[in-house]
Amino acid sequence: MPALCAAEGSNFDLCVVGGAGHVGLPLSILFAVKGLRVIIYDINVEAMQTIAAGKMPFLERGAEPLLREALDNGRLFFTTEAADAARASNIVIVIGTPVDEFLNPSVKPVMRCIDTLLPYLSDDQLIILRSTVYPGLTDSIARYLASKNKNVRLSFCPERTAQGYALEELQSLPQVVSGTTLEAEDAAAALFAKVAPRIVRLTPIQAELAKLFSNAYRYIQHAVTNQFYLIASTAGVDYFAVLDAMKDDYPRMADIPSPGFTAGPCLFKDTMQLAAFYKNQFSIGHAAMLVNESLPMFVVDSLASQYRLEELTVGLLGMAFKADSDDPRSSLSYKVKKLLSFRAKNVLTTDPFLTSDPALLPINEVISRSDILILCTPHQAYKDLIFHDKIVVDIWNLWGQHQARLVAA
Repeated sequence: MPALCAAEGSNFDLCVVGGAGHVGLPLSILFAVKGLRVIIYDINVEAMQTIAAGKMPFLERGAEPLLREALDNGRLFFTTEAADAARASNIVIVIGTPVDEFLNPSVKPVMRCIDTLLPYLSDDQLIILRSTVYPGLTDSIARYLASKNKNVRLSFCPERTAQGYALEELQSLPQVVSGTTLEAEDAAAALFAKVAPRIVRLTPIQAELAKLFSNAYRYIQHAVTNQFYLIASTAGVDYFAVLDAMKDDYPRMADIPSPGFTAGPCLFKDTMQLAAFYKNQFSIGHAAMLVNESLPMFVVDSLASQYRLEELTVGLLGMAFKADSDDPRSSLSYKVKKLLSFRAKNVLTTDPFLTSDPALLPINEVISRSDILILCTPHQAYKDLIFHDKIVVDIWNLWGQHQARLVAA
């Protein structure tokens, strides 16, 4: 990909491994705008070509003007060659860290990345792990690098931004930093001080747990309100009336979220990583998983108890994993679709943001052809929709109709 590479012999302040994705790209853009020479190392050539043309490959608020500024100033470069990492003073690794089929963490992607970079690492470089990792992995990688006679400085600095708002939150949230040595910690703190308003220092395992605890706590919060919703619906009670009363001028309940499908690429996965670390004794985390993962089945079962689904077409509104996002990864909308594929006559899907799913149809077609509509993702674009005589399921209460929009148990 010669057209996207930096001029041979150039050096860089920062190489972002996996930098064309949701976490790496906003970070790359921001550091470039702050004056650093940044090179993105990724295997997604199509995404990098899009970025090099000044366009974002996904939704990130406020990103495109800053991207064009970074490109116009000649501070953002691209490569598919691991060898180019040798030309950077700092390397940030931002790659996916999934759980496997047994809900245990898979460290293979991170270790493959380390092995790919290994021949090009030098002792004067700072390596920052930014992806969520299993507790203890940072120290384990430090030992592994030492066994290969690589004495690089190694740090773990977790990403904690909300997808779609990373550029804003990178500059407004404190940045947690850690290092396997004080020198690594200081170097990471100095780097992130260029963008973050404040630095919080922890040991590597403290920083690893801080990230997992944060995501598990959010996942559990959603499970609590989803469980309340299930209880109220089973009792034939309008949960949203109860929820409004609970929160009305009562500060201690102000942070309870509304119910809804809770998944995505982080919350479920990180809760399961924490459970695996605690030898599967994280009972509240497992309970949260059972509640959140059961909500799609509850909706489908409730509909099946009232209607002959085998004779009806069901339309799903929104397939992204959260509102106003274009990311379908681990979205429970697709679980609803799969469940209905065995029970409904037809299942139609639509989403105003997604472009990667060829099964998606225009929203007007889905509404006109469907007998039942399920709001799977509460995009604001759906706020003013009119359904006339359609059966509508709104577990999010986007339209504020309470009982008229809820599934009766």
